Amino acid sequence: MEEKFEDNKFKEEKSYFKSFLGLLSFSTIIPINVHTTINDMAKLTWLWPIISIFTGIIGVIIAYLTTNILNFNPILTAAIVYGFLIWINGFNHLDGLMDFGDAIMAHGTPEKKIAIMKDLNVGTGAIALFFIISMITVFSIYNILSNPIINHSFGIIFTIIIGEMGGKIGLLTTCLSSKSANDGLGKPFIENINPIKYLLSLIIPLIVSVTITYIFGFSIYLAIFGILGGILAGGLVSYTAKKHFKIANGDVLGASNEIGRMFSFIFILIAINLF
Repeated sequence: MEEKFEDNKFKEEKSYFKSFLGLLSFSTIIPINVHTTINDMAKLTWLWPIISIFTGIIGVIIAYLTTNILNFNPILTAAIVYGFLIWINGFNHLDGLMDFGDAIMAHGTPEKKIAIMKDLNVGTGAIALFFIISMITVFSIYNILSNPIINHSFGIIFTIIIGEMGGKIGLLTTCLSSKSANDGLGKPFIENINPIKYLLSLIIPLIVSVTITYIFGFSIYLAIFGILGGILAGGLVSYTAKKHFKIANGDVLGASNEIGRMFSFIFILIAINLF
């Protein structure tokens, strides 16, 4: 009986690890040959910010190489870093953002707007929202990297990690505060988040963000504001989704990630200037 219990415990631990690798593979273009179900991955939704730590670290490396080795202008570095962050995610969140933009620009019933969101055509709303979010994100990163208050500190590039985590915090906030559609890819992720898991999902980003500010001698408000930016963005996207669609789906979650990242960088910049 004891050996059977140990075997089951080992299988459970292995299953959780496999599910996390599945979530990593699902969330990025990293080629991990792991086969698991959406439901198994969705059980670990609250661990999404951990994945953004890895992608954020690569973004930091890119920022360092382009700024300090290749001597690129900060605006070009900001554009390259943003391009990498949306590319490493497989453009999945970006696709959701554009579909979201088309849908909220439309007139009519929630059902009609949801149908437009699922349509494969790209409209003016999609292009406009992508342009707004991408431009503000790029220029926010640029202003952070070149802000004279920081005095071009090497450590400021590590706020890229905070901003990337802010995107996932925005996504999780939308999951927590939204009603899911009856079907679709977003349903299991929305249903597998609750207040306790949500609070747990904030602990790791908060610890990482505070550690970054402490190591490089920045105000702790950079960490706090970066997290708050993601939370606020997720709440706004959730409110907008309820107003237009009554529910949230995978496209809404994708939009919340992109908007959450943007808000996080904006709030970091605000903290730099205020504190």
